[in-house]
Amino acid sequence: MSASSESPWWDPRKRRDRQPFLAARGRITRAVRAWLEAEGLVEVETAGLQVSPGNEAHLHAFATQALTTDGQARPMYLHTSPEFACKKLLASGEPAIFTLGKVWRNRERGPLHHPEFTMLEWYRTGAAYEVLMDDCAALMRRAAEAAGTTTFNWRGSVANPFAEPERLTVAEAFERHAGIDLFGDLPAQARARGIRLAEDDSWADVFSRVIVEKVEPNLGHGRPTILCEYPVSEAALARPKPSDPRVAERFELYACGVELANCFGELTDVAEQRRRFEIEMAEKQRLYGETYPIDDDFLDALALMPPASGGALGFDRLVILATGATRIEQVLWTPVA
Repeated sequence: MSASSESPWWDPRKRRDRQPFLAARGRITRAVRAWLEAEGLVEVETAGLQVSPGNEAHLHAFATQALTTDGQARPMYLHTSPEFACKKLLASGEPAIFTLGKVWRNRERGPLHHPEFTMLEWYRTGAAYEVLMDDCAALMRRAAEAAGTTTFNWRGSVANPFAEPERLTVAEAFERHAGIDLFGDLPAQARARGIRLAEDDSWADVFSRVIVEKVEPNLGHGRPTILCEYPVSEAALARPKPSDPRVAERFELYACGVELANCFGELTDVAEQRRRFEIEMAEKQRLYGETYPIDDDFLDALALMPPASGGALGFDRLVILATGATRIEQVLWTPVA
């Protein structure tokens, strides 16, 4: 290693610096598990290797092969989420489950992103998706208590994890933070607000730019924010809201401007789910020149799955905010080289 190279994560000096974060991670892990089990959820383990890593246009997977005993190759992927496997378990009869395990996402690396990270996913059959809003608030409180803190911190922003989260619809957030009517002419309004667009940007591209540039930086300061009621087109696995079919039962949890969780009232309409997957994969082909297979076994299971709500929470990010870490490697026992 050259003198100018950064020392590896296993350098004893780095271990000393990271030890308080890793000790807190252990306490938070135990507290989260204890709370979920007290709520009656059963911990499950899902296989990381899947025939499809997920069918969202902007998620990128690690691909591999499974060889048969005679050497025939079968394409496989490391999952970007345990969602498909968890929903198969719901279809099998499990009523309330959670998994705290590794997931893999390619093309992702930064202070809050890592190619391998830990995801908490949990599902409740028969529960309204608002129940998961209460779950998110409880999980933040448990994490803060375990870390011995009363505040979440990230890059100068502070949020009180014990405060009742603000609930804000996407339409309200667009109006408040961008001066944009979500259901109006979105591209024209975005340009008028100084957002740079490309000629071939789709509606979804424009939506994403407004979220990233105008909305997300303003969420979760002082207290957490629950951003809810996403347009149906931006919620590929969520069911439409009965009172307004333009939007879906999807919300995201933010604290200190950081996205922590993504939660749904789960879609169980098989034909609609296949249609949405096909739209997502067509968009992926347009943008990145590749697609992932659709897991027909998952769609078969979806036909049997009872109504449910489910959430996915970036566990490492929760630890970062609760401990005051400044980058994800500080809270990982063995970061990817």
